[in-house]
Amino acid sequence: MPRLPRRGSRDARRSRVDEETRAHVAGAASAAAAEVTGPPAAEPDATAAAFFDVDNTMMMGASLFWFARGLAARKYFSTRDLSRFVWQQAKFRIAGNESADDMHTIRENALAFVAGRPVDEIVQASEEIYDELMADRIWSGTRALAQRHLAAGQRVWLVTATPVELAGIIAHRLGLTGALGTVAEVVDGRYTGRLVGELMHGEAKAEAVRALAEREGLDLSRCTAYSDSANDLPMLTLTGTAVAVNPDTELRAVARSRGWVVRDFRTGRKAAKIGVPTVAAAAVSGGLVGGAVALRRRNKL
Repeated sequence: MPRLPRRGSRDARRSRVDEETRAHVAGAASAAAAEVTGPPAAEPDATAAAFFDVDNTMMMGASLFWFARGLAARKYFSTRDLSRFVWQQAKFRIAGNESADDMHTIRENALAFVAGRPVDEIVQASEEIYDELMADRIWSGTRALAQRHLAAGQRVWLVTATPVELAGIIAHRLGLTGALGTVAEVVDGRYTGRLVGELMHGEAKAEAVRALAEREGLDLSRCTAYSDSANDLPMLTLTGTAVAVNPDTELRAVARSRGWVVRDFRTGRKAAKIGVPTVAAAAVSGGLVGGAVALRRRNKL
């Protein structure tokens, strides 16, 4: 049984350094992979930009879950695998302070289901999955916020843990500049199933935004970040303006204490369903039910 590092021990310090290094590598890789277009032609504001989280900020539910569900429907893996994936991601989302073992497992398994697949094949599937499962889940209010930045001549990027290829598709469909997402290792045009650095989560998001800002000459004090989760505080505190969108309880409290604007596009039953950790909400609100129905139908056939 592996020995866990003791608090304050040399192993624990090394673990923290390794985590910071992976976040830096992930951020740099994501910024390098981001497609970049110039600011809108009308009165461009080249040094200001906006960064939007995706899950429960731009979209109802978790984009990575819908991506996995779409791949499950295409027989990339079983419904049981999908259930296991949902539980793992729910723990990741809910815990906030994940253990080293949990984080290692998530890193190792996050994109294992595309290992060996051609990149072009997954990109094509991503286009279809967006149309089937994601397009109708975009928050119109958040999309309007993004459009305001574009109208002001500023560029707008999504920043998300979902694979950068899928993140780019979502950004392009919404008419945004581009996306910063989790970068998967590719060899000879096929995914290895391994990540480059870290999941685009927490500090890795801030690293990606920082790297992109340096490359594009952005003034972060003039930029705005949007998110629903306290997990994104590293990104939210990096920019001059932070906006809490459909915030979780912790982020709402932080936003109030710091005087940040809060935008909540949830009402009534939607708030009850979606106002819980995103991946768990996606599962409860029909993800696993849909998978179970699909499995029963396949068994009947």
